[in-house]
Amino acid sequence: MRRPNHRAALQGRRVLITGAARGIGAALARRLHARGARVALAGLEPEGLAAVARDCGDAPWRPCDVTDRERVERVVAELAGELGGLDVVVANAGVAGQWPVLGGDPRVLETTIRVNVFGTYHTLRAAGPYICHPDGYALAVASLAAAVHAPLLGAYSASKAAVEALGNTLRIELRHTGARVGVAYFAELDTDMTHRGFGTRATAALQGRRGGFTGVTPLRTGIDALERGIATRARRVYAPSWVGPVLHGRMVAQRVFDLAVRPRVERALRIAGEEDAPLTTPQPVDRDG
Repeated sequence: MRRPNHRAALQGRRVLITGAARGIGAALARRLHARGARVALAGLEPEGLAAVARDCGDAPWRPCDVTDRERVERVVAELAGELGGLDVVVANAGVAGQWPVLGGDPRVLETTIRVNVFGTYHTLRAAGPYICHPDGYALAVASLAAAVHAPLLGAYSASKAAVEALGNTLRIELRHTGARVGVAYFAELDTDMTHRGFGTRATAALQGRRGGFTGVTPLRTGIDALERGIATRARRVYAPSWVGPVLHGRMVAQRVFDLAVRPRVERALRIAGEEDAPLTTPQPVDRDG
């Protein structure tokens, strides 16, 4: 059987990526550029964005806080104008933070929802009119945490479950335009977010000897999945490969996970109550404060 030519499918595609200064967004931009796509970048960190843009043939970029709806609308319009339109938008910008439901700082939940849920919504809303054509594609980056929920990650799990819901709903609403919508689900990829989000004493106590809830997966595995997903305008994108079956059996997976971590939860919560864990990506309000 002949394998699909993803490189040919990506050639000339106009792709806007949020959260593109580092991690998944930066690596995806570089990969798509290497495959012949024309990328545009948005994110919080100008120096990082500029460096990625240089690696992508001096791609257009803008600083952008995705929680600022008016700013997102301006940036999307400007970048779409520079590319001459859009074929793909990847709503990738996100944040995570250790947060127990009882006793956790409410601001962590508020910030996580603002960035991950409203930021994704603002991005999809602004880019939607540009990708509403038969070759259009929107990809909302959720997480395995949307389906299987871990202690200390209640804010992140809640936000990514909402991202999944937005993506699934938008898929139905855009079907008549010919555009497609996908949702991405990753386990622990080797990124700054994973190391900062899971690099706390409380999380180490919860994980025990495993050193990770699922084991850290090389970033390239996730980028390979994204390349395939964008080329084929996939309904679901996931990595590593075992995430797919877990999504289908999420109720059973949740029960198994609950039983596995139960003996360590009390101690982890006690440590979390004494620990000042930062968000994985400093937000503008945090810098100002």
